[in-house]
Amino acid sequence: MQREEVQLGLERFLAARTGGGVTVSNLVRLSGGASRETWAFDAETPAGRIEGILRADPVPGAPTIPGRELEFHLIKAAWDAGVTVPEPLWDGDETFPVKFFVMRRVPGETLGARLIRGPQYAKAREVIPMQLARDLARIHSIREGDHPELSALERPPAGKSAAEAQLDYYENSYRTAELDPHPVFELAIRWLRQHLPPLGEEVLVHGDFRLGNFIFDETGVRGILDWELAHWGDPMEDLGWLAVKSWRFGGKLPIAGVGTREAFIEAYEAAGGRTVNRQHFLWFEMFGNLKWGVITMTQAATYLTGRNRSVELAAIGRRTAETEIVLLELLEGRWD
Repeated sequence: MQREEVQLGLERFLAARTGGGVTVSNLVRLSGGASRETWAFDAETPAGRIEGILRADPVPGAPTIPGRELEFHLIKAAWDAGVTVPEPLWDGDETFPVKFFVMRRVPGETLGARLIRGPQYAKAREVIPMQLARDLARIHSIREGDHPELSALERPPAGKSAAEAQLDYYENSYRTAELDPHPVFELAIRWLRQHLPPLGEEVLVHGDFRLGNFIFDETGVRGILDWELAHWGDPMEDLGWLAVKSWRFGGKLPIAGVGTREAFIEAYEAAGGRTVNRQHFLWFEMFGNLKWGVITMTQAATYLTGRNRSVELAAIGRRTAETEIVLLELLEGRWD
C-alpha cells in the first residue's frame, strides 16, 4: 500500500474507534517480512496518544494460512494469558483492501547477534532464558475452549502424532524441492522416523519461537512476535526450535544462544509448562535443524529454478551445508 493511502485509512479507522478526529504522524514502513507489511505510526486521538503498529497483508487476495488470518486473535489470547506481547488494539475491517490489525508499538531490538555480543545486554542475557520459559509455558496454557476462534488453526490429522505430521510435511517438502542428493538429510529423516515421539496432548504451539522473533532491551524480553505459524501440536516443538543452532547467532549456549537446556526446562516446568521428556525435546531439536535445512534448500530451489531471483533466497540457500554439519553432530550424540 502507498503511504498516503495508509495514512488516510488509518485516520478513518482510528477515528471510528476513539470517537473523534485523529491525526496520524511519523508513519514509516518498516523493513523485513515478505508475508506482511508493517507500518509504525503515532496518532493523536480523543482517547490519547497511540504509538502503534499496523500489520497488513501485502496485496489483496494473497495466499494465506490460518495463523496469519488469526494473528490478531492469537496475540489477544496471548495477552490475556499474561504472555509478553505487544498490546493488541483492534482487528481490521474493510478500511483497506487487505486484512490488517493494529497493536501498540514496543520499543527495543530484535537482531539476535546484538543480544549475543552487545555489552549493554549483559543483564538481558542472564534473564532472557527464564523469561522465555515463562512466556512459553503461558502460551502452552491457552485453551481452545476459551478461544474458539483459534479452532481454525492447523492441527495433526486424527490418529497421527504432531511429530509424525510435522516430519511428513517437511520430508515431502524436501522430496519436492531436492535438486541434488543430500545424504545427511536422508540419515536424519531415517533416525527421526525410528525415534518418533508418541501421540500426546495437543497445545497451542507458537511455531516460530526463537531468537530473532522477540523484542528485547537491556531488561530482557519486551514482546513475542511473529505468530503466523501458530498451530495445535506438541509443546516440545517450540522448545526444540528455540534450541536450533542457527537461532543461537553465534552464542555458545543452546537456548537462544544464552541459556542451558536444563535451566530452561526447570524454569518452563516451574512456570506451569508441561513436564518435559528430555528425549522428546532432543527429537524436536534434531527435527528443527532438519526443518531449517529443508527450508534453506527449498528457498535455494526457488532461486535456481527462476521462480524468484531474490538474492536473499540465494544467500539463505547457501546455508544448507551448515545444517547438514549440525545434523551429523547430533546423529553422533554431540548435543552442545
